[in-house]
Amino acid sequence: MFIILYAISNIDAHKYQKVVAAAGDIFGNRGKIINLKNNLISKPSAPELSLKSELTRLIDKYHYNNSIRLEQNSRGITIHILDDILFSSGSANLTKGSLIVLDRLAQILKELPNDIRVEGHTDDVPINTIEFPSNWHLSVARALNTAYYLIKNESLNPEKISIVGYSEYKPIDSNATVEGRATNRRVDIVIIKK
Repeated sequence: MFIILYAISNIDAHKYQKVVAAAGDIFGNRGKIINLKNNLISKPSAPELSLKSELTRLIDKYHYNNSIRLEQNSRGITIHILDDILFSSGSANLTKGSLIVLDRLAQILKELPNDIRVEGHTDDVPINTIEFPSNWHLSVARALNTAYYLIKNESLNPEKISIVGYSEYKPIDSNATVEGRATNRRVDIVIIKK
């Protein structure tokens, strides 16, 4: 048994299938080989598909297509909210319009059992003000203000929320263009896969 455990500790698909076949012979499960490739690929579950559909409907209903984007990956579902809908330039204060957007998103988020991470991002244009000496400060402040609003005003469970600031270091577009920089200035709400 220890040899089997050691052999599969470094997963190699071909080696794994041989070990499973051999173990099947020993333990009376002859001929049943699990397809490792299919088991390792993460497929969206029904709840994830339902959640993504619900978020898509909200985006379409309120015409947020230019300001909110969805991404699904191994972490879960990420809601990219571009900064033009949340903040004024160089500010971490939520605008009045942004509160409506967060209110609408919160109606979906508060029903979820998942952990939620709020991530602040900036473009690579340096900032140096008394309030924000760097893009690090700005990105953290934006994430914090967004998360705190969701907790305080929308009753999201604070035990399930965390924040992080990435400054300009996690771009999703090129910083070489005005449009790309605008895309990179964002707050991401990540619904962590359970």
